[in-house]
Amino acid sequence: MEIELRNIHKAFGTNQVLKGVNLKLKSGEVHALMGENGAGKSTLMNILTGIHKQDQGQIFVDGKEVSFKNPLEAEAAGIAFIHQELNIWPNLTILENLFMMHSVANAWGVLDFKKMRQIAEEKCKEIAIELPLDAEAGECSVGQQQMTEIVRNLLVDAKVVIMDEPTAALTERETDKLFEVMRSLKKRGVAMVYISHRMEEVFSQCDTVTVMRDGVSVDTKSVADYGREQIVRDMVGRSITEFYPPRGNKPGEVVLEVKSFQQPGLFHNINFTLRKGEILGVAGLMGAGRTEIMRAIFGVDGCQSGEITLKGQNLHINKPEDAIKAGIGFVTENRKSEGLILDFSILRNIALPSVDSFAKKSVINFKSLNEFAHKMASKLGVKAQDLDLEAGSLSGGNQQKVVIAKWVGKKPDIIIMDEPTRGIDVGAKRDIYELMNELTANGVSIIMVSSELPEILGMSDRIMVIHEGCIAGELLHEEANQEKIMALATGGQ
Repeated sequence: MEIELRNIHKAFGTNQVLKGVNLKLKSGEVHALMGENGAGKSTLMNILTGIHKQDQGQIFVDGKEVSFKNPLEAEAAGIAFIHQELNIWPNLTILENLFMMHSVANAWGVLDFKKMRQIAEEKCKEIAIELPLDAEAGECSVGQQQMTEIVRNLLVDAKVVIMDEPTAALTERETDKLFEVMRSLKKRGVAMVYISHRMEEVFSQCDTVTVMRDGVSVDTKSVADYGREQIVRDMVGRSITEFYPPRGNKPGEVVLEVKSFQQPGLFHNINFTLRKGEILGVAGLMGAGRTEIMRAIFGVDGCQSGEITLKGQNLHINKPEDAIKAGIGFVTENRKSEGLILDFSILRNIALPSVDSFAKKSVINFKSLNEFAHKMASKLGVKAQDLDLEAGSLSGGNQQKVVIAKWVGKKPDIIIMDEPTRGIDVGAKRDIYELMNELTANGVSIIMVSSELPEILGMSDRIMVIHEGCIAGELLHEEANQEKIMALATGGQ
């Protein structure tokens, strides 16, 4: 199947998102679609799959002009979309999620779960992954939920597969399996659109790159002819010479100490310190317990035993409110369900943790609050036509900026950042790294959990590696490298 999108325009109200985009997909091609958050990549794919209707422009499938009224029509035509934000029914099993829109019934019209299980097991075996088919999806890891999305779309005999940041929540092993699946689909002539901010994946897995900026397709070239620096320049409109800004700040005295933290089945004997103005990187494989430790420190989840000392004083954190009052913020990895209230405005989301500081005798000074929210949105580079728009209307990367903005605005002494740049474009990543440097220069301490080893190595003063719920070791920035981190993360020395 070959697809051409020609001169596509789209506006939401007065916000002109697409201003004339052109894209061609060929059978058996992996076509990377790159651009900053808010450049219009997901909107373009939503138009192709019938979620939105273009205001101007044409879509051709195998030379014939088409216009899908909804995603089911697009799927029936062989176009599958694996979205960045997971479309999972948390209270249903993995098996039920897989067949929610394409259930299998027997001759009497009764759901045939035995047949569905057989089909699911065969598909999982085909791509060499394991899924807990009887487990509730909401109880599964983000990686397992992502793989469920992938398998669900592969169950449709797709001729075009759109993948929006598919590896953001996957382990290295799951990512390798996904790439195997992509190579298999490519051999069968399936065309793929690969939306990703991970440059190394684009260069290793894709054939062609189209770069978008501010709603326009800037250029399309083969991967072999498109250098990394040129892609970045086309994406952000400027050169970025150093991806990770130098760390000039020297950490001071110990401000936080975690002692003997333990939660059976998740983590045990966790002991570490955090210094003033320090970025403590936390590395480890997915499922190692990194996030669980941070959630326990912040009071989101329980902890059987352990102590937290902040500036020499014992802290008793039973709920997030206790941590916030103590001057601790938490940028969660799951922005959609935990970091934001999606049907609240962008402004209200940014102001939420700080609203008390704008109230006098229970009366909120809305003028000051609005000024504060606009200042923080500008500081983080949130791309939005109006801060009164719902947070759910933003691109994933801009949602992440809002989550960070609301905690930075609270002016905490310590910020825990769990995957702070997941789904963030290269230009915005650099902006967040510079913000982190600015915060630590002003005495804020940061714990940064990240699955991206270059990020851990580029931004951390010290690195703590977690393996199977234990601290496998610590490395200073000067002595750390990817080999040492991976050795500790996999249980070696």
